[in-house]
Amino acid sequence: MRILPIILSGGAGTRLWPLSRSLYPKQFLNLIGNDEHSLLESTLARLPGHHGFDAPVVLCNNDHRFLVSGAAKNAGITPAAIILEPVARNTAPAIAVAALTAIAGDPDAVIVVMPSDHIIDDAEGFRKAVTTATKVAATGRLVLFGITPDNPNTGYGYILKGQPLADCSEQAFAVERFAEKPDSETAISYLANGNYYWNSGIFVLHAATFIDELERLQPEMLAAAKAALAAAKPDLEFLRLDEENFSASPAGSVDYAVMENTSKAAVIPLDIGWSDVGSWSSLWEILDGDESGNVTAGLAAEPGQAVLLDTTKTYVHSTRSLVATIGLDDIVIVETPDAILVSDKKRSQDVGKVVKQLRVSGVHQHEQHLRNHRPWGYFEQLIIGERFQVKLLHVYPGAELSLQMHHHRSEHWVVARGTALVTIGDEKKFVHENESVYIVATQWHQLANPGKVPLEIIEVQLGAYLGEDDIMRKNDIYKRRDDETK
Repeated sequence: MRILPIILSGGAGTRLWPLSRSLYPKQFLNLIGNDEHSLLESTLARLPGHHGFDAPVVLCNNDHRFLVSGAAKNAGITPAAIILEPVARNTAPAIAVAALTAIAGDPDAVIVVMPSDHIIDDAEGFRKAVTTATKVAATGRLVLFGITPDNPNTGYGYILKGQPLADCSEQAFAVERFAEKPDSETAISYLANGNYYWNSGIFVLHAATFIDELERLQPEMLAAAKAALAAAKPDLEFLRLDEENFSASPAGSVDYAVMENTSKAAVIPLDIGWSDVGSWSSLWEILDGDESGNVTAGLAAEPGQAVLLDTTKTYVHSTRSLVATIGLDDIVIVETPDAILVSDKKRSQDVGKVVKQLRVSGVHQHEQHLRNHRPWGYFEQLIIGERFQVKLLHVYPGAELSLQMHHHRSEHWVVARGTALVTIGDEKKFVHENESVYIVATQWHQLANPGKVPLEIIEVQLGAYLGEDDIMRKNDIYKRRDDETK
């Protein structure tokens, strides 16, 4: 019996704005200072092959595909597949595709469905729990993990456990009912009851059983998933689901579509140091603070970069600036180069409302950082003037930008690190550190890094119009659409 990890990486992480943006959401961030890996990288490595698990399958949207691929490389993991969802349809259709993929390889396969953006402290305890859950799932159960609560949290849904399942040594229980995120008074009563658990959103499912239940409960959803997978097409290292068929699926979470309406649901209580990092307050709770209960992160965690006078129970994260506070209590402060959040910690669940307002206003800060990630590396805006702009280009070893041309701007490239292979018109030449080239508007040009170390270029753009949409492109080895580079 194959055990196939399934990682859902479609979230936008709006409640961790401004560090998390829609084009670079929280699963790609390192939010734990002593951990060198992003949340997704840690999730990819959580169920490794040498413990008997198959290579993972990742489901994500088109905008994040190269970020997912890069995270897998950083984690030293080769996914069995990276499946691209053409539109957002919530978790149930995505899991349907994953289950169908698993059954194609093994009719008795068990899938372990994990969000990409959770923290689990006890990795070995989690693997043991998955092994136990796999045995329960093999009997035809749909298992989810219920986290033993240690506080009356109002940010999570809850599960009420029922009677122990036969032959499970009281490790797995029937699900009595699911409960929505409660108010404070209700959460206190759940904690006192002792039989309520946080809904982790992590499932261990007998794939064929899940498909059978989906066919019974959501036949249109299953039909759309089957058709989208049957018509899927490969694109580089990715598998693109058919957009027309997948779009025909009703949207719905796996809880609403299946788990709350099946008699086969089971819950296994778990205490493994879990957090879904759903808000800045939840991050404050899991990180170590000082004697006043303050938590500092990012640059603010470096000596002398956060001066907190008469400040208590406050979370401070900075990326570039020293932060000083006086007389604050229970506050969240998050600084990035182009946006600053200051919030009452008790209201940190409402950050998503700010993002919604930014989206309606049409400002870019909800979507993108000043550092724009690309499959070849990234570029970062350093200075913006009326008729000029300065950027840092960071190109991975062996990567290259597409052949391109701009109508309205000229560019001056200065190599700050590494060696560049530059094409201008029909001429190719190597440009070394402390050397430069000038590219006149309307000249076709290309930049590549032929070396084994990152290439860094200081790019000075000059012209009357400097928008990213002033670009014509050829020979893009990453097969991106024009709108993806603008």
